[in-house]
Amino acid sequence: MQAETLMLYKLIVLYILDKVDFPLTNGQLTNFILEKEYTNYFNIQQAISELIDDDYISSETIRNSSLYQINESGKETLSFFSQNISQAIRDDIDAYLKEHKYSLRNEVSTLADYFENKKDEYIARLRVMEGDSAIIELKLSVPTEREANLICNNWRSKSSDIYAYVISSLIAD
Repeated sequence: MQAETLMLYKLIVLYILDKVDFPLTNGQLTNFILEKEYTNYFNIQQAISELIDDDYISSETIRNSSLYQINESGKETLSFFSQNISQAIRDDIDAYLKEHKYSLRNEVSTLADYFENKKDEYIARLRVMEGDSAIIELKLSVPTEREANLICNNWRSKSSDIYAYVISSLIAD
């Protein structure tokens, strides 16, 4: 692959991440790029990997899902080279984000992962994020990995009910 072509893929990733105020998953980034047939899966993974290595984007892994955000150096680079992205591609990205921004944000705002703390103890860490701030964050200790996994799997569908219950219980007289 030519360096110029790889640079375009990197700029597309930076442009997308710059347009949202929340992290995006690897799947969210690649789905858009593959859907528009800008490149193949392997090229976009190479671009993402190099952006991480060059510290233009940061990555956080939660339950087998990588979340990406643009760093200041990525924003600076984008400001110098954004004109290398055609207006048609920028229009595609802007339209896609306008149409899907709510669902994209919803997918990544409810986070759940778990880890083994010690023998026969797992910690399920559950969060609902708004931007960089946690609206609610819970850490639950359970005896089995199965229970920790179930808690994490159920968090997305039940987090708003749990949040409402906690708030109403704590502010009740």
